Amino acid sequence: MDTKMDTLLKAVLDAHGDLKKWAAVKQITADMSLGGPFWAARGWPDVYAGQTVTLDPHNQHIRFAPFTGTGRTSVLDVDPERVALTSNGGEVVEERLHPRGSFPLPFDPMTTPWDAIQVAYFTSAAVWNYLTAPFVFARAGVEAREIEPWTEGAETWRRLAVTFPKSNANHNAEQVFYFDEAFMQRRMDYSPDVTGSPPVAHYSDDHRTFDGFVFPTHRRVYLHDANGVADKSFAPITMDVRSIVLESA
Repeated sequence: MDTKMDTLLKAVLDAHGDLKKWAAVKQITADMSLGGPFWAARGWPDVYAGQTVTLDPHNQHIRFAPFTGTGRTSVLDVDPERVALTSNGGEVVEERLHPRGSFPLPFDPMTTPWDAIQVAYFTSAAVWNYLTAPFVFARAGVEAREIEPWTEGAETWRRLAVTFPKSNANHNAEQVFYFDEAFMQRRMDYSPDVTGSPPVAHYSDDHRTFDGFVFPTHRRVYLHDANGVADKSFAPITMDVRSIVLESA
């Protein structure tokens, strides 16, 4: 492990599993669902109800199935960024290079529609980063440093400011991650470029251990105000993980 690594990051990595063991993980498969009114507003209600998600934890390759219908799969790869929609037999039904540049702006959260590839890109880039955190913070090109703590009710959460390189498909480059006294991730703040950069407070809990690694299995996305206080009365996006399997070399 890098001796110059941030002290908080070291503690977080240790709490979620072992960085050396993570290096041996070849594939992650998750049984999960995403919900909330966000998807219907894009024109795709229930598009992510009941998904099998398969990803490479070391390179941004992630598949969602079924996607938009039985026998369809979405696939995201990077370098270059590419989304493909494929059939059960692997035939490419539709694809787009550099899909990030295709998103319509300005963005209205209630009325702006997305096509299937835009939906797939947004979700795939996000979920790959969610399921590889916090180990993705230790990758080359990613910078993580502890900043001032945050008080949430009666708790004090320590925070990491993380900067992702352009090579990482993500909501945006600058994000903040919050950890409780057990070094479990409880919140992350970001501002998705493709949705007009709103101030998002993404809460996570119900941490469970799968094959020696810890993942939050209950996530809710809210907006926060200028003081960082989240409006928990409305969650446009939800994410619930039922199970995760990790395959190692």
